[in-house]
Amino acid sequence: MDNVDLLTNPIKDYGWGSRTAIAALMGRTATGPEAEMWLGAHPSGPSRLTRDGVEHALNEIIAADPAGELGPEVVERFGERLPYLMKLIAVDAALSMQVHPTLDQAAEGFLRGDKNYSDPWPKPEMIVALTPFSALAGFRPGPEAAALVAALELPALQPVADRLAAGDVLGALRVLLEWPAGERPALVADVVRASCDPLVATLAETYPADPAVLAPLLMRHHELAPGQALYLGAGVLHAYLSGFGVEIMGSSDNVLRAGLTPKPIDVEELLRITDPGEQPAEIAPVGDLYLPHCPEFQLRRIAPDEGRTLPGGVPRIAVCVEGEVVLDGELKLHPGDSAFHAASAGDFEVTGAGVVFVAEPRQN
Repeated sequence: MDNVDLLTNPIKDYGWGSRTAIAALMGRTATGPEAEMWLGAHPSGPSRLTRDGVEHALNEIIAADPAGELGPEVVERFGERLPYLMKLIAVDAALSMQVHPTLDQAAEGFLRGDKNYSDPWPKPEMIVALTPFSALAGFRPGPEAAALVAALELPALQPVADRLAAGDVLGALRVLLEWPAGERPALVADVVRASCDPLVATLAETYPADPAVLAPLLMRHHELAPGQALYLGAGVLHAYLSGFGVEIMGSSDNVLRAGLTPKPIDVEELLRITDPGEQPAEIAPVGDLYLPHCPEFQLRRIAPDEGRTLPGGVPRIAVCVEGEVVLDGELKLHPGDSAFHAASAGDFEVTGAGVVFVAEPRQN
């Protein structure tokens, strides 16, 4: 295809992934958990395409002709890299509680060789629900969280409740993160017995020795209906719980974890970059466009009917989630199919009786 390239995309088999969602969308059967399908040029899992009979990774294609693939403006703003990564994400069990750095924090951490920072880029992200989607994101007000913890009537948690009541939510989080390892199973068992929150019990089934099962009492719970979107900027503590959606993020691997994970937790660095005052933002589409508060990306949900044309000059990735669409009058996409449209390929045209999500850098 001269204007648009069909993509094949890696699927990450993380244990929290669904055994049905991505596979069912693509009309096949999964052989194990499928958590994320990556659509982009991140070196940890680049999409692949075929040009002139030769298969290439998308990051290799971009490296060979950055100006042609990305456009001069995107190269000037972000360097010779695709600034976003789009995913289909299918959550059957809670992901780790985590937070992402600002651009300055990422660049500084990477420069000093901190192992938490694998690149110098931020990782803002937005989820658009395809099915009902559940997440914890942002802290509750300290006194509200204190009341929920105090209601458990567990003397061991009084230091947590006291710090929350004083508005020191990071101090309360520190107490939980530094809980003595040998005392954790007993604490979690006591919390489950005392709590009426079913989400606490669900988290404890998977993490019976992790005080982070208290997260539903400290954090805000968000339930998204299909089509609703939640944006998570730097410093916002969050954890996805369940659901299937389209996710778009800055193309970075920088993650600081806070619990609900067997992976290492760097308590000091986590607390340094977590901003207890930051909250996620609900992003309502304007027409077909979801426009979050970051420069790396914007996302369109296009149901073209009689057709939709976008001006060229920027790199776009499209993924079909319903029906059938045709890109540039030549490439048909069915659910789960995706394509890359280079900046130099001219206008981007979508027709057909389906639904497609289109990722692109935010337009200035």
